[in-house]
Amino acid sequence: FIGAGFVIGIRLVGEWFPARQVGLAEGVYGGWGNFGSAAAAMTLPTLALMFGGDDGWRYAIASTGVMAMIYGVFFYSRARNTPKGSTYFKPKKSGGLVVTSKRDLVFYIAMCIPMYLALAVLTWKLSPSNLGMLNGVAAMSLYGVLVVLFIVQVSQILRVNHDVLNNVEIPAMQKYPFKQVAILNVAYLVTFGSELAVVSMLPLFFMETFELTAVKAGMLASGFAFMNLLARPSGGYLSDRFGRRRSLSILICGLAVGYMLLSQITSTWPLLLAVLATMCCSFFVQAGEGAVFAIVPLVKRSMTGQIAGMTGAYGNVGAVIFLTVLSFVDASSFFMVIAACAAFVFVAVQFMEEPQGHIAEYNDDGSVALIEVS
Repeated sequence: FIGAGFVIGIRLVGEWFPARQVGLAEGVYGGWGNFGSAAAAMTLPTLALMFGGDDGWRYAIASTGVMAMIYGVFFYSRARNTPKGSTYFKPKKSGGLVVTSKRDLVFYIAMCIPMYLALAVLTWKLSPSNLGMLNGVAAMSLYGVLVVLFIVQVSQILRVNHDVLNNVEIPAMQKYPFKQVAILNVAYLVTFGSELAVVSMLPLFFMETFELTAVKAGMLASGFAFMNLLARPSGGYLSDRFGRRRSLSILICGLAVGYMLLSQITSTWPLLLAVLATMCCSFFVQAGEGAVFAIVPLVKRSMTGQIAGMTGAYGNVGAVIFLTVLSFVDASSFFMVIAACAAFVFVAVQFMEEPQGHIAEYNDDGSVALIEVS
């Protein structure tokens, strides 16, 4: 529900802001989301103690559900799909992204595979051969379910792309390169994916490296997520102001350098310097996230929700990949692996096409609407 809500918000914000402002708007939206996560991590334990007793943590978590429920009612009563007079463009077919060439169709199916592999890795981690939280029958059943789900998804993708399979000519104004989506996917894998992974391991890293208490290490490590409030809107603004591909390239490059720097942290470093290095790396990571979602609404308006969903899912794929790597290597090697992945993504971003001019969508009456993307 949380992930689905995030994706819906990306589409909604894209409807309400023009291309020249959408990066900053999406950055503010995403930044407050991640800031809320960090704030909750710091306040929920205190709230649990205020409730007191063995069930204090239950009441603390339940309070977030109550808050979400109240806000859900408020949101439903006040939010609107589009500004007054604007058209909400829906995809003509549901079940998968509509691509515009056979090569893009193969590319699309291939890009779906890592999402299922990530779920398979999680199943393996819980299986008897690893943590043992699932028995053998349950693990094999989950593997089977993943295979079935993948087959169903591929069948839906082929169904919605029936025209491409049958060589039906796609109007030039409706075409878009799927590589744009693929590049955004891997960019979010290395930005948000690494953030999720680092936030998970950073408290223990500080605690073991500098011999800190768990509370102090957690407080220092939480700064990595708190940077979102400033960094993510900054990435969106830079994308609006200086160009989408250029901004994303610079931020990915800074991210790679940042993780290489973190890989060099040892107990001989002053603690303040280690925290500053972490915050600087965090800025590039989260500004990169803002730059990614500054581009998502500009690829194909009617499919922004589906594109955002796939891109967002790749962030979780990245977290699974990086945390799995961490289970086999030390922290220094872990940071270097992320830096190497960032270097690969930097090269991939150079193949991205800068959004220019307008994208075309069809109104219900068959007329063409042009949406400015630059």
